[in-house]
Amino acid sequence: MILGVHVSGAKEIYETLDIAHKLKCQTMQLFVRNPQQWKVCPLDPKDAAEFKLRRKKFKIDPVFIHISYLINLASPNSRLYRWSIRAYIEDMQDAQRLEADYIVTHMGSHKKTSEEAGIKRLVAALNKILDETADSKVGILLENTSGSGSWLGYKFEHQGKIFSGIKEKSRLGLCLDTAHAYLAGYDLSTREGLDKMLDEIDAQVGLKFIKLIHLNDAYGSLASHHDQHDHIGKGSIGLEGMKRIINHPELKNIPMILETPKDNEKSDSLNLALARKLGKN
Repeated sequence: MILGVHVSGAKEIYETLDIAHKLKCQTMQLFVRNPQQWKVCPLDPKDAAEFKLRRKKFKIDPVFIHISYLINLASPNSRLYRWSIRAYIEDMQDAQRLEADYIVTHMGSHKKTSEEAGIKRLVAALNKILDETADSKVGILLENTSGSGSWLGYKFEHQGKIFSGIKEKSRLGLCLDTAHAYLAGYDLSTREGLDKMLDEIDAQVGLKFIKLIHLNDAYGSLASHHDQHDHIGKGSIGLEGMKRIINHPELKNIPMILETPKDNEKSDSLNLALARKLGKN
C-alpha cells in the first residue's frame, strides 16, 4: 500500500516533506502556489534543490502536484482561458524543477456553454500544454469530479473523449477521487457499484491509466453532486466500502492520497492509521 496525504500548512515548500515524513507517508500531494491566487513569484532554485534532497532522504515517491483552483482549461472566457494555460505551464515547469511525477487537474467548467464545447477547449489547452512542455517528464492526471455546476469529469465518458483528442498520450493519466465518484452517482458503498465504475473506466480509457487514487469518504447522498469529503469510514461510502476500495486487486497497488478533512492536528494521522489498518485486513 502506497499511502500519503495532501500536505498543507508548511512555511517553505520543502517543509511539506517533513510533514509527510512525520506522518509516515510513502507518497504525498501539494500545491506549488496558493490555490486561490495567480502566481506572484517563481520557485526559488534553492528551495527546489532542498525539496529534492529531503524527498530523497525521506524516500517519498511518487510526488503529486495539484493545480490551482483558479485554473479553468474549459472556460469560454478567452482571457481566463489564456491565463489558465499560462499558469498551468508555469506549474508544469515548477513541477519539473521539483522533479515531481504528476500534476493533478480538475477538468474545468464549461460555464453553461455545453459539455462538448468545454471538452473541445480542454483538449486544445492540454495539447498546447503538452507541446510546450515536451521536454518535461511530468505527467498530467485528469481528476473526476462530483458534477456540481458546469464542471466536466463527472462521468468517465468525458475522460474517454479527452484521451481520444490528445495527440501525445504518453504523459496523460487518471486520478480517481472516490468521494467525487460517489457524489457523482457511482455507488462505491457496494461491491456492484465499485465494479460497475471500474468497468466503465476500463471501457472508456483503460484501468492502466489510473495513476493516483484520492482516497476520500463522501459527505452527502449518492448523486447529490456536492463536492464534500469526509473522514475514512465516517461518510456515505462507509467503512466496508472504503476497505473494499483499498483492497481491490485493480487498485491496491496504486498510490493513494488522503484529502480528508483536517479538523484538528490529529486528523491526518487518524485517517492514515485507519486506512493502513483496513489495508491489512
